[in-house]
Amino acid sequence: MGMAAWKRAGVSLTAVAVVVGVAGCQDGDGGGKKAAGATESQTQNEMTKVLQAAFEKTSEAKSSKVRMTMSMPAGAGGGGTVELSGVQGWDPAVMDVTMTGSALTEGGPDAPDEVRMIMLNNVMYMDMGEKQAAEMDGKRWMKMDFAAIAEASGDAEVQQQMTSGLENMNQDPSKQLAMLLESPNLKHVGPEKVDGVQAQHYKGTLSFEEMVDANESFDMLSAEQREDLLANVEKTGLKGYDTQIWVNEDNYPVKMVVGMKMAQGTMNMTAHYSDYGAEAEVQAPPAKDTFDLMGMMQELEGLEEDPEAGLDS
Repeated sequence: MGMAAWKRAGVSLTAVAVVVGVAGCQDGDGGGKKAAGATESQTQNEMTKVLQAAFEKTSEAKSSKVRMTMSMPAGAGGGGTVELSGVQGWDPAVMDVTMTGSALTEGGPDAPDEVRMIMLNNVMYMDMGEKQAAEMDGKRWMKMDFAAIAEASGDAEVQQQMTSGLENMNQDPSKQLAMLLESPNLKHVGPEKVDGVQAQHYKGTLSFEEMVDANESFDMLSAEQREDLLANVEKTGLKGYDTQIWVNEDNYPVKMVVGMKMAQGTMNMTAHYSDYGAEAEVQAPPAKDTFDLMGMMQELEGLEEDPEAGLDS
């Protein structure tokens, strides 16, 4: 396999960068169904009860079907949009979705128009398509074991960032509910119809520091690493998160909008959820059809040391 083929394989990593870049209190059911049909503004206690009930039910469901759109301003990873649809699970974390959108095709003329993405056991697989598979010995699935890549780096901070990124890649709606409950300015907007069903609309904002405090995936950071992270984020211009959630009469979130405010503009993620509890029967592609990103990186390193090794392309 030539170096040119390996480079073309890398175009789909745009999709991974897009998804990883999104950052992607319990109580009983009381008040949920009544609140979903109410028209008056809810009190702080009523809002908390509804969102806590939604958190519990969503956590217990463990999976759902998802339809998501992400849009990025120009200058943030090139800008553009990504749309994905499929099934996801968050206990354990699994995903089988198909991605499309302008952010993929901006990877170059050889970038695929559509990418199927599978995640399970802390490993991601991306379908490169028939065109690129023909130049890769018929292997159409790129395997990315982020834990192995992080471990190979030998850098503890890189390892933490990559594993946290993998967790955030799978947008667990229950975690978003938990973070919304931490918002100091949580508001009940009112009843609205979403995808044909009645729901209650809530919104709130969090600074990046408040988001870190609310997100358990950052608990592994030392005090020094946390300070460095906040300092680096401040340099990027990330100002905070706007979160909106619509909860239906069965106490499930049916829509979620997360906006990340940055210097270049706002990156928005809009997700629609349905079929909670639907079986997320996600399977890894056959080993014979996959090639490992780690192996690709090692081969490229070898070509840098011996340029003549890549002349077969």
